[in-house]
Order: sequence, then structure tokens, then C-alpha cells
Amino acid sequence: MFSRYAFIKKVSVAIALGAVAVYAGSSATARAEYPDRPIEMTVLFGGSALATAQVLAEGMSQRLPQPVAAVSRTGGGGAVGYSYVHSMPADGYNIVWNSNSISTTYHKGNMPFDYKAFDPVAQVSVEVPALAVNASSGWNSLADLIKAAKAKGGKLKVGISGKGSFTHLTSEALFSKAGVKVIYVPYGKGSAQAELLGGRIDAAVQWPSQFISLAQAGKLKILAVTSAKRIDALPDVPTAKEQGIDIDIKMWRGIAVPKGTPKRVIGRLEEVIQHVVNSKAFRAAGKKLGFKPAYLPANIFGKVIASDDTKIAALMEELHMKKQ
Repeated sequence: MFSRYAFIKKVSVAIALGAVAVYAGSSATARAEYPDRPIEMTVLFGGSALATAQVLAEGMSQRLPQPVAAVSRTGGGGAVGYSYVHSMPADGYNIVWNSNSISTTYHKGNMPFDYKAFDPVAQVSVEVPALAVNASSGWNSLADLIKAAKAKGGKLKVGISGKGSFTHLTSEALFSKAGVKVIYVPYGKGSAQAELLGGRIDAAVQWPSQFISLAQAGKLKILAVTSAKRIDALPDVPTAKEQGIDIDIKMWRGIAVPKGTPKRVIGRLEEVIQHVVNSKAFRAAGKKLGFKPAYLPANIFGKVIASDDTKIAALMEELHMKKQ
């Protein structure tokens, strides 16, 4: 027979082992319950970037047990938003609606870290910049605009969303290939449409959704898109390449998280994003806002980001936009 002491010791050990098992079980449950609080999606820009991010966040919220809130943190060509998310814990509760701007912002010297500071989650969409002018200008093609730019002796004003931004890079590439010098004017607190209609700039490079309704109303004229092929949102607008300027520039958008975020968390987000991007609602939003749904999983998206970073660095070097 066991002594009373041996019996008590045996019971104590059993209780302790039980407690460990319960704790382990509860820890496993906690790990499986991501997310157990709201997720914040930092959006770097307004306009179509914010509109698309809100559509994505709404779709993700419907498929996750917790809401995803799109929060605008603009400034510095994306540096403000990237820096904020970079400073957050790598736990999946702070994600960033990223784009090629991670490369333009870094190579411009606006922030001390590059794309390697984040883990890719999924590519979501592709968007193509468009060049528009005031309809009253009388310019109906890139040739007309280039002729006017040369006549103005480098004083033609082109609106961009910010120095060192992706629209700045696109504009520089376009007009450099055209062999003309222009003055780049940041929109500031205004917008491309308002600045064009007010006559404060002569042309602007921005996303199609910013121009389509005013072009349909006859107030703006969209002269070109910068991709190699025409886009669905503007099927009647020729590419710059069709008009003799050989460029192919487009922006991808997607989701990234701070480096070191657990793979199971990235996998959960990746899975949800795939469902949202492939949904009818997201495709319909794409037609309305002028973007093309283009889902890519984390591993492939990461290769796209790295490859694009090399190309952007080279282009910025060529255009004297890269910080030395």
C-alpha cells in the first residue's frame, strides 16, 4: 500500500500534469484563433488607392472573425505609412496596403529601409497610370502635348502626387522618352482633377478612376496610358507606346506585414485575400475604379517585388531621381 505521503504526491503530480495539458491546449487554441482582435490596414495614399483598399478591407472583414479597418496614413510618397507599420509588432494586426512605392520611396531617400523590411502576403491588383489634360486645351494626342511642351520651352506644368512618387517616376520616364523638359508640380492638398480644371497645371499623370467621369462629361481629355497594352477601363485610349513613346509602366498593389510575422498568420491572410480578389464583388469594383484584380500568393509576389525594385532603381538612376 502507498503511504499517505506517496498518495498525496501522486495526486499532486497528476494535477500538475493536467494543468500543463490544459495550458497547452488553451495555448494551441489561442494560436488557432488569429485574429482575435481587429486588424488595421495602413493605406499610403488617397484616391483610388484608398477606395480599392476599402473594398479589400470590407471583403476581408466578411471572411474573418474580426474586422479589418483601412486607415489612411499619407505623406512622404508612402514613407509615413511604411514607417508606421515597420514600427509595429510582427503579429499580423498591422498590415500595409503596399505598392511599387516601397521602391520609389526608398530609392528617393525618403526612408532608411527597403522592401526587405516587410514580408509579402499577396498581390491584389494592377493599375495603370493615365495622362490627362483639360479638354479646353485642344490637345488630342501625345504628339499635340509634346509639341506644346517644346513650344513652351520647358515651362509646361505636369501635376504629380508628390516628388519621388510613382506618378513622378512615370511622368519623368514618359517625358524623358519624349525628349522634352517640363515642370513637375505636386498636387498638394488638391487633386489632379481640380488642378487641371482650375488651369493650375497643364497635364497630370494619375490613376484612371480620377479622370474617367470628367472625361465622359467632356471636361478632361485622357491622352494615353503607360502600359504596353490598352486597359479595360479605357479601351479607346491609346498607349504611349502606340504613339511612339516606348514605355511600359504599371503599378501593382498588395498586402505586406512587418518582417518576421508568423507564417501561419501570413497564410491565413493570404487565403482570405485570395477569396476576396477572386470574388464577383471585387471584380465589379475593379471595373468601376479602374484597376485589374491580379491575385498572386506570397512566394510569387515576393519575387515580383524584388524584380521590380531592381528595375525601378535602374530607371530612377537613369532619370537622376535616385539618391546617391
